[in-house]
Amino acid sequence: MSERHQSDRRPAARDDVSEHRGGAASRRVGDAEPDDGGMRGVATDHRAADGHHGSGQHGSDHGGSGHGDHAAAFRDRFWLSLVLSVPVVFASHLVAELLGYEVAPGATWMPPVLGTLVFVYGGSPFLTGAVTELRARQPGMMTLVALAISVAFVASGLTTLGIGGLDLDFWWELVLLVVIMLLGHWLEMRALGQATGALGALAELLPDSAERIEADGTMHPVALTDLAVGDLVLVRSGGRVPADGVVIDGAADVDESMITGESATVRRAAGERVVAGTVATDSALRVRVSAVGEDTALAGIARLVEQAQSSRSRAQALADRAAAALFWFALGAGILTFVVWSLIGEATTAVERTVTVLVIACPHALGLAIPLVIAISTAMSAKAGILVKDRLALERMRTVDAVLFDKTGTLTKGSPAVTEVVPVAGVSRAELLALAASAELDSEHPLARAVVAAARESGEVPAAQDFRSLTGRGVQAVVDGATIAVGGPALLREHDIEPPPDLTAATDEWTGRGAGVLHVLRDGVVIGAVALADEIRPESREAVAALHAEGVRVVMITGDTRGVAEAVAGELGVDEVFAEVLPADKDGAVVELQQRGHRVAMVGDGVNDAPALARADVGIAIGAGTDVAVESAGVVLASDDPRAVLAVRRLSMASYRKMWQNLAWATAYNLITVPLAAGVLAGVGFVLPPALGAVAMSLSTIVVALNAQLLRRVRLTEAAAGR
Repeated sequence: MSERHQSDRRPAARDDVSEHRGGAASRRVGDAEPDDGGMRGVATDHRAADGHHGSGQHGSDHGGSGHGDHAAAFRDRFWLSLVLSVPVVFASHLVAELLGYEVAPGATWMPPVLGTLVFVYGGSPFLTGAVTELRARQPGMMTLVALAISVAFVASGLTTLGIGGLDLDFWWELVLLVVIMLLGHWLEMRALGQATGALGALAELLPDSAERIEADGTMHPVALTDLAVGDLVLVRSGGRVPADGVVIDGAADVDESMITGESATVRRAAGERVVAGTVATDSALRVRVSAVGEDTALAGIARLVEQAQSSRSRAQALADRAAAALFWFALGAGILTFVVWSLIGEATTAVERTVTVLVIACPHALGLAIPLVIAISTAMSAKAGILVKDRLALERMRTVDAVLFDKTGTLTKGSPAVTEVVPVAGVSRAELLALAASAELDSEHPLARAVVAAARESGEVPAAQDFRSLTGRGVQAVVDGATIAVGGPALLREHDIEPPPDLTAATDEWTGRGAGVLHVLRDGVVIGAVALADEIRPESREAVAALHAEGVRVVMITGDTRGVAEAVAGELGVDEVFAEVLPADKDGAVVELQQRGHRVAMVGDGVNDAPALARADVGIAIGAGTDVAVESAGVVLASDDPRAVLAVRRLSMASYRKMWQNLAWATAYNLITVPLAAGVLAGVGFVLPPALGAVAMSLSTIVVALNAQLLRRVRLTEAAAGR
């Protein structure tokens, strides 16, 4: 059977193995080297919850706790610190004056007592983190925060005890500063742990055991760890698939939402792949296991998550550098302030001004600028089915001006479909398809399945008898008493038959654009022909049009002949085509586009496209549900919809814009308020009061938070749908 399809029934165009493997069956799970992480789903390199965090230098945690545990640690500290901070704020005389009430005499103990608890408990991660930074001689965010809360604590304590003649009650500002910074770190850890949490939830949905079908037909329940590649398992209606595999018998609507994010079920039948954890909703399936353990889709996603967690954003790195610069700026400004006011002879004022400078210099807003955007963009991308392995890749996507699509499996479905049917006079289209499908019904070849699928859309397929495979020529069967043969040119040569001229004209046109041609014979007489070609995804046209609307050049690359490539490109409106390209040479096309000055995003299925995905400025693997071992891509799309590329670009532009806006606001605020707090305008009668500076600092945090929330207005789902 395979021989005749390889010779006479493959499309006329050259279609190397790498380019035409056939849809879902063409993608392999676990192509990459399995790592030790397997199903862990947690990063092995995290920031310690009680140690150094936020400066971009990662501490090692060998306890295997993961980002989820770190998020929980910061969450607990945040909520308890918040509860303790509320009475401190409302017992503050400044807040009481602003809101027009009097502080009860019995409440004066609250600020110093509860403020001290917040400083010790809530501030400990920043204090220990500062020690780590200083030991590494790399002061940054932790050191800056620790400096501010320590100065506020000491100054407020001295004021409460009546020592030094100071009037600097910063208890309320101290607790708010700790609470806000804890919130920022919690949000960042939660964002980093969301993918891991989702992965863990998915792992919990796997069945505890599988029903393995033995060679004698009996079924035995076995643990998932006892499954091996090649085992045959039964997935009952409503049951979960225990391991990645290929459907051997049965057909069912499979819920793959936990992998792809798509709510609609997908029909899976014999020869098609299913992924562990998905649900057969309406019928039973017999599945031949193709991957277990670290080679499964879930384990592949775990590896992607680890890479995503270990990657760092350029904007986050900028925030870390900004914090380091602000530390030296604040320290220098504080020393200069103390020296200048001391020389003037105002010792008490010198201390007050210096303390105010050091407290105000702590960047509430800078601490939230990046974590808030990361948290929101992570939630948005996950909801849209976008898995970001490398944040730098996401940030670079905004600069992309050329998108290079692999044809097979990306712009097309990667499997043959009936595109045209031409019957002879006296035979209807439906009749021709029905007869051809009847003869092909017992064949497992992709072209045969395409004919059967097309016929079933038009009506019933009658049963056939005496099916025979004609090696190298086609198939033959008896349908309603007539002998029906279906095949390529060799079948016609065997019967020494010349098709009618009008049919020959049609088939010549089909072969000219690279389509495969099957002739249908009834009792030795040609009654029509069928054209088959790799089916173009309906969404591809919208994706190309939407990218053009944003000024992005769309390029297609394929191993198919020039005729096939030009036909697909013409139908989609692609700007440029690289045809007859071997998989090993695809990265050369990326290099050529880059040498022309383009910033290139490569979009492929991640198997044969790995070199090009790695070479591109941004590598995007499409279809994470069936091809998760994509080590070369920076972004992985859960669905096969090419329109999601537009969503990635819009998310990149929007999130990076918000990060920079927040960084600019937070930094500018410090650059303006610190000199005012130091008293540079004292000569004209204006000195920024410590209380007013603290209020302004808190307001700057609100501005940053509100600006980050505006990111939610970006509609990624509409972008992915081409709207």
